[in-house]
Amino acid sequence: MENWKMALVIGSIGTGVALLLSGRRAVGLVAAGIGAAVLAAEYPEKLDEIRERIPEYADRGMRILEDLSEAGEKVSDLLERRGRAALKQVRSY
Repeated sequence: MENWKMALVIGSIGTGVALLLSGRRAVGLVAAGIGAAVLAAEYPEKLDEIRERIPEYADRGMRILEDLSEAGEKVSDLLERRGRAALKQVRSY
């Protein structure tokens, strides 16, 4: 890949991420999309490979979200039990 293309890809994707994180979603998606389009034009075979693996990526993402949700529920239950125990101690005084 030529240097100017590499700079365009890195710059636009980086700018897109920064804009997304700052809350300017629409502009961020456009900027990141430009970089992704240039990258896809340069490496079409990689784009085909990624397109074929999208279901696998989605499945992994869902498993990660389920695990995080389960962990959050466990933490919530633990905090609730500790809160009850602390309340019982306060009431005993």
